Amino acid sequence: MSKEIEGPPEDLTRERLIAMYRRMRLIRSFENTAQKYFEAGEIGGFLHLSQGQEAVPVGTCTALRQDDYITSTHRGHGDVLAKGCEVKYMFAELYGRTSGYCKGKGGSMHIADFSQGIIGANGIVSGGLPISTGIGLSIKMRGSDQVAVCFFGDGATAEGGFHEALNLASLWQVPVIFVCQNNLYGLSNPWDKTAYVCDLAQRARTYHMPGECVDGMDAIAVYRSVQQAVDRARAGGGPSFIEAKTYRFLGHYVGDPALYMPKEEREEWRKKDAIIKLGKQLRAWGYLSQEEDERMGADIEAELQAGIEYARSSPI
Repeated sequence: MSKEIEGPPEDLTRERLIAMYRRMRLIRSFENTAQKYFEAGEIGGFLHLSQGQEAVPVGTCTALRQDDYITSTHRGHGDVLAKGCEVKYMFAELYGRTSGYCKGKGGSMHIADFSQGIIGANGIVSGGLPISTGIGLSIKMRGSDQVAVCFFGDGATAEGGFHEALNLASLWQVPVIFVCQNNLYGLSNPWDKTAYVCDLAQRARTYHMPGECVDGMDAIAVYRSVQQAVDRARAGGGPSFIEAKTYRFLGHYVGDPALYMPKEEREEWRKKDAIIKLGKQLRAWGYLSQEEDERMGADIEAELQAGIEYARSSPI
């Protein structure tokens, strides 16, 4: 076994690890497929993809129950798929069909499914932050042990909604976990050129809540950080903040040439691909054979193609 790969984790079963790996592969393949048919002209509007960031939503949602809540962003396909959305209804939504999650009226940036606690992706930068604090207040007033997770990007931390949400969440001591997917770019602006204080966990701690920075290219590391925050929130310990350092492999939107992203930087981050990393770990632990891995890929491809056909055949 490679010295870089430790033994299998005691806090995650083989079944859960396999499920995490499959979900990350599903998200990556879903977005690759969506990009293909967007560029072919079958999907309209704008498409903001998250290839490279899959470990953050999957690691996070593995720590959640089905009755927990999430809010998401314009780059939210991975978030909602990690929480449990089905690809056929996702594609139907992207195709503008009535069988989609929002009857084709929300599109890529506004997918929601209340039955799974997905309160909604939001096209407004920082738009989900105040909403998540309100969800947390609802949970507290109802006396439930549910939690809410708010996904957002680094660009949202410069918005007033970020500070208002963290301030009220701390004041009210609500069960919210703020998960910042810091992909190092706010649109085309490098993170280190837009923020004076680049340690976001430190910024969050000024609101008297635990703040932690985690490797967002490691699904297991993300899971452990979020699980700790979830346990704390369920026990009445209030909100937490997690900054997951990650990277989007492509530009801000489909069609963006991303000339502002240095070639060397992109190559270095691709070497950290969380899907490849977890796959290597599973094989090293004897949890996944090459044949099983290939069969998983074929199953995912079949699921995606069935989803595309479902969307195409659904009424407008």
